[in-house]
Amino acid sequence: MSTLSPLFLIDEEFAAPPPKIHSRAGDAEGLGVLIKEAGASKETHAVGIENTIFEIDLEGYVEDFNERVIGAYNAGADDDLPADIGVARSLVPAGTGVLRDFSYIAPQIPEYDQAKCVGCMTCVTECPDTAILGKVVMPDVLELALAETPEDERAWLSQQWAITTKFYNVPEKKEPGSGGKFGIFIDPTKCKGCAECVQVCADLGYNALRMIEKEEDTIPKYRHAFDFFRKLPPTPDRFISDRVLVDMMLADRSLLYVGGAGSCAGCGEATALRMWMAATAFAVGRENIGIVNSTGCSTVYASTYPYNPWAVSWTNSLFENGPTDAMGVRARWDQMGWEDKKLWVIGGDGAMLDIGFASLSRMLASGMNIKVLVLDTQVYSNTGGQSSTGTFQGQGTKMSPFGKAEMGKSEARKEIANIAMMHPNVYVAQTTAAHMNHFYRAVLEANAYPGPALVSVYTTCQPEHGVGDHEASQRARAAVDSRAFPLLIYDPRKGDTFRERLDLKGNPAVQEDWYVNPKTKEPFTFIDFARGEGRFAKHFDAAGNPSPMLLAAKAERLANWRLLQDLAGVREAAKK
Repeated sequence: MSTLSPLFLIDEEFAAPPPKIHSRAGDAEGLGVLIKEAGASKETHAVGIENTIFEIDLEGYVEDFNERVIGAYNAGADDDLPADIGVARSLVPAGTGVLRDFSYIAPQIPEYDQAKCVGCMTCVTECPDTAILGKVVMPDVLELALAETPEDERAWLSQQWAITTKFYNVPEKKEPGSGGKFGIFIDPTKCKGCAECVQVCADLGYNALRMIEKEEDTIPKYRHAFDFFRKLPPTPDRFISDRVLVDMMLADRSLLYVGGAGSCAGCGEATALRMWMAATAFAVGRENIGIVNSTGCSTVYASTYPYNPWAVSWTNSLFENGPTDAMGVRARWDQMGWEDKKLWVIGGDGAMLDIGFASLSRMLASGMNIKVLVLDTQVYSNTGGQSSTGTFQGQGTKMSPFGKAEMGKSEARKEIANIAMMHPNVYVAQTTAAHMNHFYRAVLEANAYPGPALVSVYTTCQPEHGVGDHEASQRARAAVDSRAFPLLIYDPRKGDTFRERLDLKGNPAVQEDWYVNPKTKEPFTFIDFARGEGRFAKHFDAAGNPSPMLLAAKAERLANWRLLQDLAGVREAAKK
């Protein structure tokens, strides 16, 4: 197979002298008895082992890993792999997820209709699996590339490119011959068939994507098309505007979450991670990013051996101490003169609101230049759906079941954004991947902030929330519209008072208690949000009436919204 090496190093200037290569070759120097062959003793002691065994040539290791380990896993022969020093070191090269094939998972795959496409990039942005990508190509370049393709493929490939106002008509008006064609291509090895891209396109009224059944020739056809797409030159810089944040994923340097993660179909966390990575990479570059990931869903699907979707430096810490682990990394980086490199901690609500809450608070109070991304699913998604302090009141979980004595979780939800704002000089944002511009603004500002920052993201968890694979974006929007999860940005640089620092823009009807749905003419409340999620299903009787517990949850969500309005000064303005 190919010796594709997706490893990226950020510390080459501090590298030790070139060590010896320890590959799996039979005559590899220094490996000795540290390679456990089938039937051999399970123990090997350090006595008599050459010191060189603890050295490693990363480039040699990556080449060996991609050929031997990935090759064995892709061939279903992983049980035949012996244990070796690479496994002992817990090293997985960066970006190996690009070699993973999910084409066998789903019976359907998206089909693109270029005649309806406007080039909005929403489908590309909201895909959780890096399975659908876009590119702008100059017409003459495209024609030359098409001329080199087999004749029986050429017509279909040429139909995958749209003439859009955004990328063709507007540039052509300014300067004839400067417009580009926009294409969308689906990688069949990464698509899990969630149909999130189809849904977000339909929600915007474009309907440029639809799901089709896979036929015998579908996967080969899509593979050839995606290979054609990847061989084309990158999107010219002039089509990627700093003012149009959703276009960041047109830049190759932004695509450092390469896919191949073992996340659920349609996973809201994965979309948030892709978008966060794109914005951070676009702003500071691959070599300036490091991740400390607290244990949870995001570590399981992002480090399922041997597949790694990250093309940047990444390490897994314990559930409870990701932020304090990051404090040690930050201190060492600063000693090395790496003050400008961006260090992010990633964790779920279980890690950040519960088990690692003290660690997080300590980090925020330290003033160190560390950023935090909270993937808030309001439940312990990874361990089976137990209640966290971020769980909504009334939500049914495995540790707060709905029954005669208790109707789901009885406590009010912990608001980590509100608590983080009480720490001195911390940038805080609460956002969703469905609110793309708000999300990107929050991440870019957090990266630029000279100190600790926390970005809390509502992330739909399909199995624990009881929603469809295609509904991540829809449910996130409903959470914001219903005051279940308000958008906010708190920036200490904006002034000395809370009303100067706290911005609630992006929420509908900011000065009102509830947003009124223009179609129904009725307020859209927490009750309406709960109707769309299986986790609240038992709170409704046969006639659709909500339980007393759910009505209490509605009142609690309104109280939290009013508190934010007061802090931002918009509630007082509404009364005048």
